[in-house]
Amino acid sequence: MQKKVIHGFHAVLARLRRMPDSVQEIYFSSERQDARMKDVLQLAEREGKKVHGMPADRLDGMTGHARHQGVAALIDAGRSYVALEDVLDDITEPPLLLVLDGVTDPHNLGACLRVADAMGAHAVIAPKDKSVGLTATVSKVACGAAEVLPYIMVTNLARTLRDLKDRGVWIAGTAAEGSTDLFHFGQTGALAWVLGAEGDGMRRLTRDLCDVLVSIPMFGSVESLNVSVASGIVLAESRRQRQMAVQA
Repeated sequence: MQKKVIHGFHAVLARLRRMPDSVQEIYFSSERQDARMKDVLQLAEREGKKVHGMPADRLDGMTGHARHQGVAALIDAGRSYVALEDVLDDITEPPLLLVLDGVTDPHNLGACLRVADAMGAHAVIAPKDKSVGLTATVSKVACGAAEVLPYIMVTNLARTLRDLKDRGVWIAGTAAEGSTDLFHFGQTGALAWVLGAEGDGMRRLTRDLCDVLVSIPMFGSVESLNVSVASGIVLAESRRQRQMAVQA
């Protein structure tokens, strides 16, 4: 069993609702008895989970003094695994994927998962090297998205991108010097957006494997965007174009 502690109401509730079999035990601050806490405990009871009340300082230690909101859960992280092939085979619309190359900050990853889930992306993909895993901080920042949106870490990102191409998925990277801009790039087909970490950007091989490089128009004084903000912008435009195509 790959044990991991997640914390925060969104993360714990999402795990209980979507993957209850992976939840081992629930821990909560015995000093908190509000309606939100009662909802968590009632759901845990319905799912037959053990719950343990404890002083807040003990919960602080269990979660590494993170902002846990008074609740945490011990989960079997191994049950979160989903294969990319399974995701692609199960969806009923053209794939919309987010590929993160070199994102190592858990807050950035959590925010990327949150916006990807909000915009209906089918999975987030990252290489196992130079990437952050699904830590408790990631789950907390993602506000439940980490428990429902597949986060697929691959051994060889270049091979994965080639496999996606073979399945008809268009690979679009973001770059200031892109050959087209976001608002003139058609995005209604099978698409994987590739973004690198702020500063370093995509690795050279990843960049070379992109079918197209797309720039995000900038109308203010800033010259770059945080990777989670950039992810939200490109995925929102993809979803907008898809919705417009359906309504046309």
